Amino acid sequence: MTKADIIAEISEKTGLEKADAQIAVEAFFQVVKDSMESGENIYVRGFGSFVNKRRAKKVARNISKNTAIIIDEHYVPSFKPSKTFIDKIKRSDKVKRANS
Repeated sequence: MTKADIIAEISEKTGLEKADAQIAVEAFFQVVKDSMESGENIYVRGFGSFVNKRRAKKVARNISKNTAIIIDEHYVPSFKPSKTFIDKIKRSDKVKRANS
């Protein structure tokens, strides 16, 4: 499913114009990005959490040059689904059929 598909489905389910649904979807994604950039995590009950995960400093290898490189500590965005969301996917017959 693409962002355009999401916008079309929201428009269909809510009766909003596609342009209005697009504005809402774009605004949601912008809020998520801005909040995570400022260090805030986002928790949506029944859906999941958008969190910044810390990656420790480590030594890695550049195998093409056969040298060691140091990768500094950094943060990466991550999504952790809620338990109810995970359970819903586990029970879904449509998911089981799609992956068979």
